[in-house]
Amino acid sequence: MRIGIIAHLKHPIAEPFAGGLEMHTHLLARALRQRGHAVTIFASSRSETSLGLEAICSETAIASVGTAEATDIAFFQEHHAYLSLMNGLRHRPFDIIHNNSLHYLPVTMADSLPMPMVTTLHTPPFCWLESGIRLCSANNNALVGVSQSVANLWAHVQPVDAVILNGIDLEKFAFHADPDPDDYLVWYGRIVAEKGLHLAIAAARQIGLPLRIAGPILDEAYFRDVVAPMLGKDAIHVGHLAHNELARLVGGARAFLCTPLWDEPYGLVVAEALACGVPVAAFARGAIPEIVNDSCGVLAKPDDVRSLAEAGRAALSLDRHACRTRAEEICDARRMVDSYENLYRRMIRSAAHNDSSGHDVPSRFASPNPPIPFVQAERSRAHG
Repeated sequence: MRIGIIAHLKHPIAEPFAGGLEMHTHLLARALRQRGHAVTIFASSRSETSLGLEAICSETAIASVGTAEATDIAFFQEHHAYLSLMNGLRHRPFDIIHNNSLHYLPVTMADSLPMPMVTTLHTPPFCWLESGIRLCSANNNALVGVSQSVANLWAHVQPVDAVILNGIDLEKFAFHADPDPDDYLVWYGRIVAEKGLHLAIAAARQIGLPLRIAGPILDEAYFRDVVAPMLGKDAIHVGHLAHNELARLVGGARAFLCTPLWDEPYGLVVAEALACGVPVAAFARGAIPEIVNDSCGVLAKPDDVRSLAEAGRAALSLDRHACRTRAEEICDARRMVDSYENLYRRMIRSAAHNDSSGHDVPSRFASPNPPIPFVQAERSRAHG
């Protein structure tokens, strides 16, 4: 298949990844190319060229900046980058477009394309993207939720056509049967207020183990005013690590503390920790309860440091092999890519049938044996 993937533009699709969306886009493009598909990724200029990159904007041009005037300029630069792309795609020989951006224009303009499009919903509804989906009149656009939690949050706007859990490259997050001799807990991810790092630091101190912290500082004010004053010998920020270094850090931990202050749409960091064999103690928010079960983690009351500390202490005794098994069952990227390939093919067949029949075919892309979304399959096993 000839597949075009539309990325978001604020950060490059390259290591070290700014966040889970960048990693997901990179993994999907790379896996599809390895399976023999012709993949072009439309992304920012500093993205990895081996992915078949066509740069449509410099991420430095649209980065969030301080003044209102500069922010307005960035908004229009991003708007026009996507507008130019969507107009150009009308004349490109793609079989399908996968919209992995968070921008309103690609989904709004889906009906202008001659080929079908998949739009993956990576976040709960927010005003711009919600308006784009409400304005989308295309029969050839399928909506995918990255978790059942996300699907539920979008149901009042538009029901999703499939739930496909995100996946990770299990080989890149190798299993560590034993933790590092220097007992420590780990927290990693984007350092922004909604990730709740300050609560992880407080909980780690109650547990009585040092906390190692990795990730890019994307909210300077939050880091300066809230996080930095809490750092010390028992809470160290080791920086923004490359993939291999990060996997070693995570794999050596006794447990991973996950502290989202919002409904986490999926939680790639949870999947990565489990793949390394590291038990998880996490606030029960968003999709995290879909990934973590009693064999691999302990859920805590959201925003409650004491509850998280109790969960962290309980997680220390969980079996590391069981954590890896859980990751293999529901977090393997190969399952994710299989599901997207199946969806692409159904949509392409539907579009071809529509063209040949000369009339509009109901395009919810149903098939006689549609793939069961991973989360639903897991629930069936759990209750069957």
